[in-house]
Amino acid sequence: MRTFIAIADLWALSQDERLLVLGLPSRSTYYGWVKAARAGDEVTLPTDTLLRISAVLGIHKALRILFAVDAEGLRWLREPHAALPFGGQPPIALVLGGTQDGLMLVRRFLDGARGGLFMAPNAADDAASALSDEDIVFA
Repeated sequence: MRTFIAIADLWALSQDERLLVLGLPSRSTYYGWVKAARAGDEVTLPTDTLLRISAVLGIHKALRILFAVDAEGLRWLREPHAALPFGGQPPIALVLGGTQDGLMLVRRFLDGARGGLFMAPNAADDAASALSDEDIVFA
């Protein structure tokens, strides 16, 4: 829960947006979780909430791998995207849509990009050089 709070702070999510991402728990439940997490107490979360937090962690990790600077990853998350799953909307719209499916769609898209599916080059690619046949070694 503490990590989710840190990512939500980095992404500048409002309290209402945090509740949407977590599946709309009541405000008192959410504030109880936050209070317990900040105090270092044990927090028991519903399975749905854990899955949602896991998706957020995966999205955050993928953005950190794909983009050299957090600001670039945040820009990707917040700017309109032409890829088919997003339909011209920013990926954050799916994250904030309130459904587990939206979160997982963004995570799977980024996991695919991490695995080599095409994404437009960014600053992390500036120092990359092309590989040649001599770079391939069979052991």
